[in-house]
Amino acid sequence: MAKLDLQSRVRAMKTKAPFPSKLQGITKKRVRAVLKMLDLDSLDMVDTVYALLDKRESLFAKPPTDACFCDGATTAHIGAHVGILQRKGNSKLDREGRDYWLKPLQDIGAIEKVYLDPDSVKFLPGHLKAKSPNCGYKLADDFVEILKASRSDWPSRLEGWSLKDNRRVRAQHQAETIKKAAALVGSGHAGLIQLCIEQYVPKFLCGYQAIYTDDSDGDRITDEDELKLNEAGISIELGDAMPDVLLWNKDTDALWVIEAVTSDGEVDHHKVDQIQRLAKRCGKNEVGFTTAYPTWKVAAARQGKNKNIEPGTFLWIAEDSSKHFRAEAFNGIVENQK
Repeated sequence: MAKLDLQSRVRAMKTKAPFPSKLQGITKKRVRAVLKMLDLDSLDMVDTVYALLDKRESLFAKPPTDACFCDGATTAHIGAHVGILQRKGNSKLDREGRDYWLKPLQDIGAIEKVYLDPDSVKFLPGHLKAKSPNCGYKLADDFVEILKASRSDWPSRLEGWSLKDNRRVRAQHQAETIKKAAALVGSGHAGLIQLCIEQYVPKFLCGYQAIYTDDSDGDRITDEDELKLNEAGISIELGDAMPDVLLWNKDTDALWVIEAVTSDGEVDHHKVDQIQRLAKRCGKNEVGFTTAYPTWKVAAARQGKNKNIEPGTFLWIAEDSSKHFRAEAFNGIVENQK
């Protein structure tokens, strides 16, 4: 009898019994909720994690005795599980897309690499032979415990797990910022300024404090702003261009400017020149600049048209809040790449 290929074997599994609504007592709804807190709740990643909870038969041709799918599954196995068993289609997920539904989960330690050793017929940690058909993946035990935890317990467990690894911290931080950004979407410019102060400044501008914010239509400089500006040694004169956020580092006596852009107002050459003149007049030797956008879509629309970000300044996207970018200009010198 001819040996059935992988997709045929999985289709045969589909006819044996209805697909379970829970795997290891875990619903897909729980998987989605946990991944959402890590900003990894794409449909493909949710289904990938759910597949690796399956304690039914392994799809390896010669698996260890009593091995289950969740003990180790190749990229093809997972793709077939998702595409055929879960989504009731006729083909598996595209293998070329694994960087989008496997790698992000590996990067945070939710998924681990395993290798089915043909000699011992055991799953061993790591991919011991590169590009071998015996290389597979499994969920990390501590991540499964989070998925299994009670409704009231799993959020705190996830937070503790996230704090063990900087990549997990960044993922969780980004998810929280996106949630806040969504809540502030109707508040426009003022909402983005608030995100800059609450999210960007503590992460990337440690030691800086806001001494002026232009987030309302009332008095341009409030009494509270006036006190902070005086403490920083900043005097505002007629004609000075004030930014959306002006920050001061008391220890270094440096300034930093943030322009929150929802429709216009990037840190361009003119804005840098204006603020540097103000800083020099007030005896400040250093001033940094950041243009902040709410989303990549807004940033792309603005820069696709204007291309006006001044070299030497920074760019921050609220929905992608775990990193910022420095704009550099080509200096006309091409260095040999070794």
